[in-house]
Amino acid sequence: MYKMIAIYKMPTDVAAFDDWYKGHTEIAKKVPHVKEFRFSKVTGGPRGASDLHFIAELCFASKDDFKAAMSSPENMAAGKDAFTNYKDIISVHFAEEEVLKA
Repeated sequence: MYKMIAIYKMPTDVAAFDDWYKGHTEIAKKVPHVKEFRFSKVTGGPRGASDLHFIAELCFASKDDFKAAMSSPENMAAGKDAFTNYKDIISVHFAEEEVLKA
């Protein structure tokens, strides 16, 4: 599985970020070929509080689906929205997932 992962550091105004993200999710839902969305609110780390707030993953079944989605106008719109509003706290990463069963 291929992924686009957006990691958000703790925003200055958490409530404003959370409200914005509801609208951003509607934009992201238009990105083609997404198999599933995964959202994680960071609750802490081994030593207590974390400087991270939120992690979003867009998952794709194949590398071709991932490449098509990343170059789509819908993805460009989602990226523009994220970086226009929260460029100081977002980092975006691409990954190929490997799953090992326990």
